[in-house]
Amino acid sequence: MLQMGAGGERAMAEYSRERPNDPVARLQQKIDSGDITLDFDKKWGYLPAVLRALKIPESSQSLVFSKTSFQIDHISVQSPRALYFNDDVYVGWVQGGSVLEFASVDPKLGAMFYTLTQKPADRPQLERLVEGCLVCHNSSSTGGVPGFMMRSLLVDVDGNPILSAGTSVMTDRTPMMERFGGWYVSGKSGSQVHRGNSFYPDIASAMGNPRTYVSKMNLAATSNLMKLPANVDSTMYRNGHSDIVALLVMTHQTQLHNLIARVSYEVRAAILDEGANPPVSEITRTRIRNAAEPLVEGMLFAWTPEYSAHIEGSSGFTAEFEKRGPFDRQGRTLRQLDLNTRLFRYPLSYLVYSEAFDAMPGPAKDYVYKRFREILSGADKTITFAHLSEADRKEILLILEDTKPDFAVR
Repeated sequence: MLQMGAGGERAMAEYSRERPNDPVARLQQKIDSGDITLDFDKKWGYLPAVLRALKIPESSQSLVFSKTSFQIDHISVQSPRALYFNDDVYVGWVQGGSVLEFASVDPKLGAMFYTLTQKPADRPQLERLVEGCLVCHNSSSTGGVPGFMMRSLLVDVDGNPILSAGTSVMTDRTPMMERFGGWYVSGKSGSQVHRGNSFYPDIASAMGNPRTYVSKMNLAATSNLMKLPANVDSTMYRNGHSDIVALLVMTHQTQLHNLIARVSYEVRAAILDEGANPPVSEITRTRIRNAAEPLVEGMLFAWTPEYSAHIEGSSGFTAEFEKRGPFDRQGRTLRQLDLNTRLFRYPLSYLVYSEAFDAMPGPAKDYVYKRFREILSGADKTITFAHLSEADRKEILLILEDTKPDFAVR
């Protein structure tokens, strides 16, 4: 059930009833009409065809070996699940798995979940999943809306989560040392160690103390690996990487998708409760502010710790990601990565260009844009946004005005 207070049942009915309009639903429409044919590969099934159809780069490949998928019988430290993504679709592939897994962003409703059976068919059918997936993907971990999560946890030698050691959902605010437990990570992070590429060999000796678990792991030895560990046969995957930059970008955008979805649900409910659009009551304006301010902070990377060393990916993901733009008249883009002290050169999320952001209710977008103006103009100099230098604010504002027409006219 959507965790939306008194409006939860109404929101759940909306999610279940309305016809999805996400990229995967649109792909099915093209398959049904014959506009797209998905070729079936003997080794990979529909994976290569799906990635091409959805324009998902193979360099985004991220490998997770914790048994945290419904296809856990096929997942291990030797055979991790592979995830591929673009701005609004995630595709999961498992060695020997019976289905491809999909999570896709509906501009209005949030995360949608599908499977595709790995058997050749003239017109393959993507099956939408609702209740089963929402047990995990509609909870406090996703902000109480249908959403996404990247968990970091400690696992044993078989990939089983060690729940007594605790788990956490990764966001931009997660310290590097607490990230990527249960994931393979290729690339350099310098002196910044992380929990990727590692598993706990001796559960009994830890005595259930999370600090004891971590203290017995040599994280320095499992950080800064430029290729997958030897126990993983990279020929079984589309490439030999689980790029750290791709993982950092995916962490950011999963968090932001959830924040956008929550704003959309909350503000629609507030407008419906008042019965006026635009809203006029102070109560409704307060509800909009309370829903949208966390999104403003997330999009501008408030309270995000700085990197202490340069980060370098191992695949071509960085270049592929940056070249997608859009670019302003000076050739700048919000997709430009920094990777020295922070993730992005211009710290405003590129998801400002997403369908989901554009589909937010008008009063929500008006509030967010008003706050962008206040912060980027320097009118808001509160500590929440103190990480933005004067140059940052000026450059981000110019990029937005050049590349986001509806912002420029507000």
